[in-house]
This record gives sequence, C-alpha cells and structure tokens, in this order.
Amino acid sequence: MLVNMNDLLLPAGEGKYAVGFFNAVNVEMARAVIETAEELNAPVMVGTAEVLLPAMPMERVAEYLIPMAQKAGVPVCVHYDHGLSFDKCMEALKLGFTSVMYDCSTAPYEENVAQVAEMVRICHAMGVTVEGELGHVGDNEGAGKLLNPSDFYTDPDRAADYTERTGIDALAVAVGNAHGDYRFPPRLDFERIRVIAERTGLPLVLHGGSGISDEGFRRAVQEGICKINIFTDLDKAGKEGIREGLRAGAGSMMGLMPYEINAMKAVVKEKIMLFGSAGKANRPES
Repeated sequence: MLVNMNDLLLPAGEGKYAVGFFNAVNVEMARAVIETAEELNAPVMVGTAEVLLPAMPMERVAEYLIPMAQKAGVPVCVHYDHGLSFDKCMEALKLGFTSVMYDCSTAPYEENVAQVAEMVRICHAMGVTVEGELGHVGDNEGAGKLLNPSDFYTDPDRAADYTERTGIDALAVAVGNAHGDYRFPPRLDFERIRVIAERTGLPLVLHGGSGISDEGFRRAVQEGICKINIFTDLDKAGKEGIREGLRAGAGSMMGLMPYEINAMKAVVKEKIMLFGSAGKANRPES
C-alpha cells in the first residue's frame, strides 16, 4: 500500500517507535526491504537519494519501487532523499514519489526557509509530504566530512522558527550523526533531540543511521526520532551476501541473488526490530 510520510511518522511519534528508511538502488534491495517489512508487519520507507542516482536513474527506481509499494501488504512510503535541486524534486513528484526531502541545509538560513517553504506549497497541493534539514549532517569521510560537526548542530530555537515558516512534515537534525561508516562510535546529543522535538512538535529524522549503537537508537527514538535512514549497512550486507554465494560455489547472477537478498533482509529485520516498528503496520484512515 503506497502512502506518504505522515501516514507513517505521525503514528510513530505517538507510539514512540521509529520507521526505517532504506535506500534501494536495485530490485534486490527493494525486495529485501519490502518483503521483510511484510514478514514483520511493519511500516517502512524506501527510495533513493540524489547522490545515488549515478548507480540507478530516478526513473528506473520509480519503475520498480512504486508498483512494489502499491502491491505491498504493509504501508510503504516511496521517498526521494537529499534532493539537492528543485528540478530533481519536481521529477520525483512527476514519477509518483509520495515524499521528498529538499535539502537546502548548506544554504543561508533565510534561503533555506524560502526554498523549502515553496517546495512544501507545491508538494502539499499534490498530497506529497516534505522533509527539511536544519543544521547540516556531514559525512564521515571524503568531501562531505566536517572538521567540527558540532558547529553545524541543529539549533532548537531556530528549529521552531524553521518548522513554522516552512510548514515541513518532518525535520532532519544534526545531533552528532554523520553519513557513511563511523570510524569511532558517534556521540549523539540526546538532550538536543528532546528539546527540538518539544519545540517543533514534528517527527524528527536521524540521518547516518548505519553504525549507531543499539542503545543510541533506542534512546534517540524515546527522545523524538521517528525516522531513521539506513543505507551503508544494507549495501555492505548485500556485498557480503554475494561473497558468501561465491564461496558457496554459486556460478551465476541468478544463483547469487538469494544470498544477496537474504543478507540484506537480515539487516532490515534487525533494524525494524530495533526501531520498534514491527507489528505497527496499521492501515491509515481513508
């Protein structure tokens, strides 16, 4: 069942659990996510991000993800993550994505507000939900690595102003998290999460979920995180599954696929159970 982000995150906030968002840049990833969600009767979000489009163009992603979501036995939101340009977000809308993140976090504050507010106006007219980001979640390495991540943490007072003026449905926060592999265990600012949740009244989003400890996830959810993004762990599991298949003597892509999918399903199951969303796939009211 294809739904938007509010159908999943508003109940998550009330129930003190989080919904996993998993990037799926091929059909095997999509199967691993949606089949596991169905097995666990869990709501789930799946999609892609602008930085991943070189691996699989958005149009191709839409061709497999949206029909799979429509046929799923649980609520599935198809989300375009970290949209960096207005045009690409519009493309996602035209292709049938039910949620977009318009990431203007590196722009000056007033520009971030104005651009995201315009995106919200357009998307809400089409029944599509919008995620914004305030502060900036950097990378653990490479060009996106921040020398002093705390300089870019989300300010709770500004977060309240930002959410009111933009009208977003969910807010991505920078609280000690980062994209990619963590070299050292991250130290999340749980008090900051709690205060931002109180002052905004919105579902909060934790990017860079791969590598955070189980206890860190549980505490973050209790303080107001309702959506957690996972890609690196899923990607690594798929690669290891293929290696296992090769070691087992699988001699074709068809023979390797079950190993790849099963390895990724194990990660999705672990995250869904950890986030507390298993058994929470209630149909939204029509």
